[in-house]
Amino acid sequence: MSTRGGSVLLVALATTASLVASAPVLVDVALPPPPPAPAAPPPTPLTADELTARTLPVVVTIDASAGWTGMTGTGIVITPDGTVVTNHHVVSGATDISAVSGANGLIYDAEVLGYDRERDLAVLRLGTASDLPAAAIAEDLPPVGSRVTAFGNSQGGGVVAATPGTIVEFDRNVVVRDATDGSRHRLTGMIRTDAPIRPGDSGGPLVDEYGTVVGINTAGAVQRNTDTSPDTTPEAYAVPITEAITVVEQVRTGVSEGSVHVGPTPRLGASVTTARRDGQDLGAEVLWVSYDSPAYHAGLDAGDVVVSFDGERVSSTGELEERLLRHRPGDVVSIEWTTENGERRSADIVLESGPAR
Repeated sequence: MSTRGGSVLLVALATTASLVASAPVLVDVALPPPPPAPAAPPPTPLTADELTARTLPVVVTIDASAGWTGMTGTGIVITPDGTVVTNHHVVSGATDISAVSGANGLIYDAEVLGYDRERDLAVLRLGTASDLPAAAIAEDLPPVGSRVTAFGNSQGGGVVAATPGTIVEFDRNVVVRDATDGSRHRLTGMIRTDAPIRPGDSGGPLVDEYGTVVGINTAGAVQRNTDTSPDTTPEAYAVPITEAITVVEQVRTGVSEGSVHVGPTPRLGASVTTARRDGQDLGAEVLWVSYDSPAYHAGLDAGDVVVSFDGERVSSTGELEERLLRHRPGDVVSIEWTTENGERRSADIVLESGPAR
């Protein structure tokens, strides 16, 4: 008896006096399927010490400065050659950015590869980095109630701290205030947690019980108790890591699209605010002009109102920013404005390179 292809071949032989064998009779007998493999045991959540040991090597602390002002924050290493994701507000306006690796303690000069102002995300490259540990990125987000831990450069002291909490809510829309200039921004689709994050934690990883990154710490608010009200639950918000990876992939294409700007940031050299009259937006009013900037050489002055940029109408500061960020340094664009006495002027300007906006 022999076995072929999962069937048993039964050969029946009969012997006569003349030693002539009869033809074999073939019968297919199906074998039962093998038993299923035993299910793999669920992973064991890490202890607090194990979680810290796994996470710290993929974290960088960030220092970003512009003249006499500066910002500190945190970033997450996502590739061994030093690609880092952080919050846009950590590096916005910075002319000098450096990062300290949690893996080796080295200080790297950092370059902004691209950013998304609407989602408060920026992608950096650490200049000479190689062979760095990279974060484990979650493909799916854990459910509400799951335990998470926020890691960050709390208070900007250069020491990464862990803050435990739980996921409270998904897809939350919030308005956040920038601690440096007081500006307000609306963020959508955020993860809400009760981990009490603090200034300096921005851009750091929010990890699950297994050390996998599920979000990027972005904003937090803790209402302290008074004589008349008790402590309330801390509120913290993180950008889902799935959103961040979408921005990273867009930046890698090298092409700006939608709210994602890729490459060096163009600079006009003028501070503007939206000009309004009778409840209508009229353009971008110039507050001041930097010396020797494109705006300066075009003849723009405080009080002028920009009404067109690159052939498109401008009715607000936001529209001017949007049109500006479609370009790169070195591009020649047309600009039109009205002076304080109502005279309409125009000029062609060459955009300069500036910091991330």
